[in-house]
Amino acid sequence: MDRIWLVINYNLPTEPSRHRVATWRGLKKLGAVNIQQSMWILPYSDENIASLTKISQDIEANHGESLLIESQFMVKKQEDRVVSLFNQVRDEEYGEFVRECEKYLKEIEKEITQEKFIFAELEEEEGEFEKLTAWYRKIEIRDKFNAFQGEKAREILAQIRDAYERYSKMVYSHEMKGRE
Repeated sequence: MDRIWLVINYNLPTEPSRHRVATWRGLKKLGAVNIQQSMWILPYSDENIASLTKISQDIEANHGESLLIESQFMVKKQEDRVVSLFNQVRDEEYGEFVRECEKYLKEIEKEITQEKFIFAELEEEEGEFEKLTAWYRKIEIRDKFNAFQGEKAREILAQIRDAYERYSKMVYSHEMKGRE
């Protein structure tokens, strides 16, 4: 139980709600998990200290109060429960990512079946592929404890990359047919 944690606890006025929402979004983007009302936790890192310090300053600038604490668990079972919570949240994120990738794969197959081998369609698929890839990277950065669904997400990311490349080659071949 030598792991060090960062805990932020805060209170913000209920109005305007945008400050509460901004704080919540900032904590979620970092990968923090909510362990009690307005109490969030992250593994210790210089990056997390800097990010939580900024969030704490924003809270106080918006008439709130915050406590930023470095801590350790005294009971391993409690720490294990928090690690499990981190993995549960990441697995939910990975699950949503996988579902969106499955939709993407179906869309690519539909384009191939319908022989929609045009550059405009390829650009649309490229944009979606880039969006999915960026989304995966964000989840992966937050996955500090190797969540169970991470492997499945990596596998489907490879599948969508292959599908996009295959479709790209088909569009190129179609566009260049008769021009070479």
